[in-house]
Amino acid sequence: MQFSPTLAWLVDAASDSPGADRLLADLGAHLLADGVPLAAGALTLEVPHPLIAKRTWLWRAESGSVIEALGFAPGGLAPDPPNDAGRRWLRDIADGEVHEDVVGRAAPVLGWIAPRQFTPAEIEQLRQAARFAATPLAVLAARATLRATLEAYLGKRSAERVLAAPLRRDLGETIQAALLYADLRGFTTLSETSLPADIIAALDAWFDRIAGAVHAFGGEVLKFIGDGVLAIFPVVEASPRRACEAALRAAGAAEAGMAYLNAERRAQGLPPLAFGAALHLGEMLWGNIGAANRLDFTAIGPAVNLVSRLEGLCKPLARTVLVSGALAAETEMPLVALGRHKLRGIASPCEVLALPEAQAGTS
Repeated sequence: MQFSPTLAWLVDAASDSPGADRLLADLGAHLLADGVPLAAGALTLEVPHPLIAKRTWLWRAESGSVIEALGFAPGGLAPDPPNDAGRRWLRDIADGEVHEDVVGRAAPVLGWIAPRQFTPAEIEQLRQAARFAATPLAVLAARATLRATLEAYLGKRSAERVLAAPLRRDLGETIQAALLYADLRGFTTLSETSLPADIIAALDAWFDRIAGAVHAFGGEVLKFIGDGVLAIFPVVEASPRRACEAALRAAGAAEAGMAYLNAERRAQGLPPLAFGAALHLGEMLWGNIGAANRLDFTAIGPAVNLVSRLEGLCKPLARTVLVSGALAAETEMPLVALGRHKLRGIASPCEVLALPEAQAGTS
């Protein structure tokens, strides 16, 4: 059977494309070489993601460039049509009729537009290309689904590490990072006196504030532990200062976010949510741990132990954010010295500091 160069490429090489953007650009270039007069193309894939419902890549034949548009699906709202962003964009490129094909069972949508109307023969070429694109697009969709799922549950850096390494529990690396550990106070009482739906809503609101602040300053949440959060700001280029100051700014931003949330909760007749947070700089083992056939990707080590114990001093010291001496030594941001304190399970007393009262209030 004699295939056109486009179909031969789809069979032999398209599944090796590094991403959907590259596949779309290469497919458009092959169709152009086969004589289809394209002005632009669009590819839409649905993705499993907490916020993003679909991703659309938009390719221009003139420049070969590809840009991306994200489709969001807020709760309670009807989703957009499957290729709405791609269709609108293509109609802005040329006056011709948009041709679309739904590809395979995973429902990717391929759309094309030309400087003029497509002929019946050209439409048949596009349909044949869509049929043969089903397998490589299924491969890319599965790859994207795996990555999106891992990132949602592990975080971006950890997901990349898991994807790049064999599934063995003896694999990990020692990294230096600024660590942030935070949890809610009085959560047990809240759990015993509130409906389950109200507890979940409170937890989600709390996690939105603390995780949002961490991500805004370049950190990554490693774990949600009950009502607690463990996050890291990895040290890069052997200079801890940037990571430490990012962690401090994230802690301040989280407190500002919680102050705003608590104002809303009081207005609704709900009790405020108090929290404590601790910051520390140290080394940790970042990698796989667990049983032979059930692994967890996490961080362990003395630094993780210390930051969690340090957070336990927030309430007795009447502070929201505490900082270890190790992290304080790497920043010039103003901090309040609180002396040296013994931490449960830690051999040596720890120098403890706090954000100034203007940034960190008591709870």
